[in-house]
Amino acid sequence: MKKLVFLLTLLASLFLAEPTFAYTAVKGDTMFNIAREHGLSLKELAKANPQVKNLDLIFVGQQINTNKFKRPSVPSRGEVQASKGIFSKAEIDLLARVVRAEAQSEPFKGKVAVANVVLNRVESPKFPDTIEEVIYQPGQFQPVANGEINKPADQASVQAVQAALSNMRHVAQDSLFFYNPDIAENRWLDSRETTVKIGEHVFKN
Repeated sequence: MKKLVFLLTLLASLFLAEPTFAYTAVKGDTMFNIAREHGLSLKELAKANPQVKNLDLIFVGQQINTNKFKRPSVPSRGEVQASKGIFSKAEIDLLARVVRAEAQSEPFKGKVAVANVVLNRVESPKFPDTIEEVIYQPGQFQPVANGEINKPADQASVQAVQAALSNMRHVAQDSLFFYNPDIAENRWLDSRETTVKIGEHVFKN
């Protein structure tokens, strides 16, 4: 009888347990690309794989857990549903204001790319977890220092943010930084890998 109970308990645990999905890394894979291909943010993938100590270093044949986390499916009033989470209207407005300040003279795709950089940072374990914390992180965005962040967003910047949160989420690829090399006084970004150039801005990871 005890054996029967044990067997039934074991079978129930197998059927009811949340499945784990393992992906085998191949040549050229990165954690960022694996996350994107499986509909996860980089932070979610990192949380599901504590054995990966360095997110910039994975090996061919390494098993990566890609089990999806449950997310709220319906935003509450005053929030906006995005492909990677739910952001408040205040966060969307703040993101649009930094886009206006950083990319006012840039083409529409360049404005979207600036928004992408902020969203990439939100998803990256190397940066804070919210749009507000990313933008106001000390020394990161010049408009915060010079007060331009406090000016209202224009319509083009609002539309660029909407695009970045939907069908143009990855125009900046996995970039975490951007700058205009023609006017930048600090040259530390010169040595980082370039992902894409849009308008006057060069995007780096």
